[in-house]
Amino acid sequence: MARPIEFACRDACAHLSTVKNLDRFVSEQVIGELGARLHPRALEVDLLSLRNLFVDFHAGLTPAEQQHRLMQALQLLRRLQEGPPVIHAPGRTLKVREPVYSPTGNNPERPPLDAPIQFAKGVGPKRALLLKRLGIQTIEEALWTLPWRYEDRSNITPIAKLVLGTTACICGVITRTEATRARSRRLSILDVAVQDATGTVHAVFFNQPYLEEVLKEGTRVMMAGRVVAGRRGWMDLRLEPAQFEVLSGQDDELLHVGRIVPIYHETKGWTSCQMRMVMQGLLAGHGAEMEEALPLSIRARHRLPPIGEAIQQVHFPLPQTDLAALDRGVTAAHRRLAFEELFLLQTAMVLRQQQVKQEDKPFRFSPHVPQLKHLSQILPFALTAAQERVWREIQADMATSRPMNRLVQGDVGSGKTVVALHALVMACGSGCQTALMAPTEILAEQHYLNLRPLLDAVGLKAVLLTSGGKAKDRQAVLAQLASGEAQVAIGTHALIQKQVTFAQLGLVVVDEQHKFGVLQRKTLFDKGYRPDVLVMTATPIPRTLAMTVYGDLDVSVIDMLPPGRKPVRTLLYSEGQRQKTWRLVGDELKAGRQVYIVYPLVEESEKIDLKAATQGAEQLQREVFPQAQIGLLHGKMPSAEKERTMAAFKAGTIQMLVATTVIEVGVDVPNATIMVIEHAERFGLAQLHQLRGRVGRGAHQSLCILMASYFPRESRPKVSAEGKPEANASNAQQRLAALVQSHDGFVIAEEDLRIRGPGELLGLRQWGLPEFRAANLVRDAQLLELARQEALAMVTQDPGLALPQHQAVKAAMCRRWNGKLSLGDVS
Repeated sequence: MARPIEFACRDACAHLSTVKNLDRFVSEQVIGELGARLHPRALEVDLLSLRNLFVDFHAGLTPAEQQHRLMQALQLLRRLQEGPPVIHAPGRTLKVREPVYSPTGNNPERPPLDAPIQFAKGVGPKRALLLKRLGIQTIEEALWTLPWRYEDRSNITPIAKLVLGTTACICGVITRTEATRARSRRLSILDVAVQDATGTVHAVFFNQPYLEEVLKEGTRVMMAGRVVAGRRGWMDLRLEPAQFEVLSGQDDELLHVGRIVPIYHETKGWTSCQMRMVMQGLLAGHGAEMEEALPLSIRARHRLPPIGEAIQQVHFPLPQTDLAALDRGVTAAHRRLAFEELFLLQTAMVLRQQQVKQEDKPFRFSPHVPQLKHLSQILPFALTAAQERVWREIQADMATSRPMNRLVQGDVGSGKTVVALHALVMACGSGCQTALMAPTEILAEQHYLNLRPLLDAVGLKAVLLTSGGKAKDRQAVLAQLASGEAQVAIGTHALIQKQVTFAQLGLVVVDEQHKFGVLQRKTLFDKGYRPDVLVMTATPIPRTLAMTVYGDLDVSVIDMLPPGRKPVRTLLYSEGQRQKTWRLVGDELKAGRQVYIVYPLVEESEKIDLKAATQGAEQLQREVFPQAQIGLLHGKMPSAEKERTMAAFKAGTIQMLVATTVIEVGVDVPNATIMVIEHAERFGLAQLHQLRGRVGRGAHQSLCILMASYFPRESRPKVSAEGKPEANASNAQQRLAALVQSHDGFVIAEEDLRIRGPGELLGLRQWGLPEFRAANLVRDAQLLELARQEALAMVTQDPGLALPQHQAVKAAMCRRWNGKLSLGDVS
């Protein structure tokens, strides 16, 4: 670039008129250089500043202005050619080290990556509180806080070519500013006229009077914003500037415009613009020194760029990077950061799993106890092939000297509970006690009512322990558990409270773990127990989530329904089809069948929702089905009353049960053949599938009717020819359409994950899902598989991560996940 610029400057710029297309030539050279390799931040700024001097060089500048620009360009070129300043000392040459910010003050050193963010340049204590709202507390967390989208402000649009409704970036000189104040409202208006060689456009700023001192006449600026119509319509185009930069040759000159600009999440008092300025300083100070956590062999195998390059390119992408790929998070830089995050998590999971398997059980279970043989004789059905396979896997785990830590997945009605019953009987027959924990009191009571007769028949005593009930009865149950008189405890998470003690706890079965949050195994450890753990979930978990939330568990899947089960027909009705719904319900009641009517219940509107369910039951009894026996069930009822209601419904005394979502899991009434779900659009997809699973448990054809209260006829969920929801349908519409189209819980779970995303689908606190900064479980499913394979291979080769090449992995893993996953503490 130096040769044509120096030629143009020669002889007092006498040859300037002979130099053509200098603007395009410099732009191509700069973009080519930046795209070819990674440069230090300061060098990149100088190159972009050089390009910026020639953006409008041949677009109407006066010869004097062109000469001034050429002089500035020459100075920049000389600085680039000279490199960093040096100090000559006896026998050696030292590069000047740039002074850096530090909290200590004397002979400062750059703060380490794990230092609080307040010590980063431009932050301080007050701004650190704002960043904490965004989940940023350390310098490393700030560097890993990625933009959520990008805007391409690198293409300069001539003012004459601005198009109404588009977002554009312009470059020009301010020719006039006018500040006014509206009388009717307390509103200040600053009108700024910006001119380039092709025309003039007005940019308007509201309630920013201080800009009058910044945007003065003769100031050269870049502005990016939306092109809108003025008072005279499309004849009077104006710019709503989202960002502007005064082009003064400073280091951050092209930080907010004239490039692909990162857009970060904001909070009150902290903008994306401020985040870019802080990030620029962090990358200059720490980008080159970030420690490489991934072993070189893994990076080479998967063609992953170095960490410093990836962090730089994610925050400040090179010119001509694919904007769509940036927004989707699928560039090479994004892929590298997502892989590292997933790899470190999977390494932690594999190590936790390995740690559990290295423990010794203080007891042994025998697969040949007589109670198991007796159980198989009294069960009224044989296990399916899938149940047998999973039972063999559990039996093999329990018979070893290592603790079992297994997840059993199965669709609604696949028969997980009976498999768990076999495990309970094997443990109790071997001389240990067992605990079965359920997420709700109703489900705990249901398990107790269903399992107690079978346990009594094989000579085992079961007790029910929940947070409710009389104190005297509770004390009696606690005494039986402490003495060993009771072998099986069934209840809610009250089972692991401080006052509950077991004589010898050998097995814990957790039903629907995600309803509890992360399994409180540490509580059991603290009480001196080292039980086998069996986790059951009737909410099929997409493979990516299972590997993330349950990555430290062995997984078994019951993928077969008991014989004779017919798929439940699912219908989607609007409010206008309610009479048709009641006719279908009436037909089932006349045939001697039973019915569920389900109302939504959420914490935020609990009182209103309970009232709706109660009023719905009263209205049905009074106006629609006066001859039917209608019962009401909700979570706020006393335990004894809930138990009576469920027993009456199971016995057939109650024909119609109006309930809230307390019946979502575990309720088993084969004669119930129809379910009506009110306000179906308020439910999650997996939750709807769970509710639908309460019917279809007998030999008769069952029906599930989804009442969507707000869909007009023409906007009911649409599906494509392939049976998938249309892309432009709302989330609620897509959920309901997916449920109508599929009966497979695993297909539905994947669809729910796609529609809602992992954060909303699970709820971080509810499931214990790790919070990712770069990875996305929907987008990066394949990457997660690769990360899992690499983590397994590495830990197999080096079980304690003791080799030198794995020390960086170990350090990064502990720094990133130890506090969140309690590594080395709990499985």
